[in-house]
Amino acid sequence: MAGGTQTTTEYIQHHLTNLVYGKLPAGYHRHDSDGHEVILQQDTWTWAHGAQEAADMGFMAVHVDSLGWSIGLGIIFCLLFRKVAAKASTGVPSGLQSFVEMIVEFIDGAVKDAFHGKNKMVAPLALTIFVWIFLMNLMDLIPVDLVPWLFSLAGVHYQKIVPSTDVNVTMGMALAVFGLMIYYSFKIKGAGFIKELSMHPFHSGKWYLDFTIFLPVNLFMEVVGLLAKPFSLGLRLFGNMYAGEMIFILIATMYSAGLVLGIFGGLLQMGWAIFHILVITLQAFIFMVLTVVYLSQAHEDH
Repeated sequence: MAGGTQTTTEYIQHHLTNLVYGKLPAGYHRHDSDGHEVILQQDTWTWAHGAQEAADMGFMAVHVDSLGWSIGLGIIFCLLFRKVAAKASTGVPSGLQSFVEMIVEFIDGAVKDAFHGKNKMVAPLALTIFVWIFLMNLMDLIPVDLVPWLFSLAGVHYQKIVPSTDVNVTMGMALAVFGLMIYYSFKIKGAGFIKELSMHPFHSGKWYLDFTIFLPVNLFMEVVGLLAKPFSLGLRLFGNMYAGEMIFILIATMYSAGLVLGIFGGLLQMGWAIFHILVITLQAFIFMVLTVVYLSQAHEDH
């Protein structure tokens, strides 16, 4: 909670800063744990001491907390579903088996409605995307101060536990989907995919008009529309989850403003958490459905 020697602004910035490992260049001025200024004598791989150092590390910096939590949640998903699959029986199912079967049937129905090609990978991919993103989003319901406080006891001063509030994670998943779109577009359509980009929507039937006038316009329109798909996937998920996390943090600042506002903040936290259950589920579902729709379009060969 904000308070003590930490202002509200510093509290918010602290919670929005990732645990970053990267390289600082020689000659970089930084401060050590005691507050003394240090000048690096050579390029140094190190932990960032704040958001500014993380930004100065550049593109190759690694958000260790985002990667750790997302990979860990992915492993939990795989182990849990594997355990249920190994113990599945035709008899009376356990509660966990019934829950997993409900999720699988739900995803299977959504894929059948949205995907019109033939590809056995799409349904497992959709299930993985939905459950994985849901678990990452679900971390948003953990009290914002709890896990960072626990890590601070071990000397780790920065910890963002909601991977989907990191644009690098959401855009990474979106670019993976985009790669599959391009791969299947060429695999299913072949050279027809290039023709689809260059001869649609305008086409006169006269080659000199098509190549001089319509082809540049078609390419521009289709390529922009194609590139907009991964950005819409990644930024939509990031924007919604980042905004939800920010609201939790802002409400948490009320706890340091006295007993009355603290109680009111607790009620707000509870109300927002209940509403946020719908948000985190809906965002996972939207990402999954759009992935299936985009892959379906990649399999359409007119």
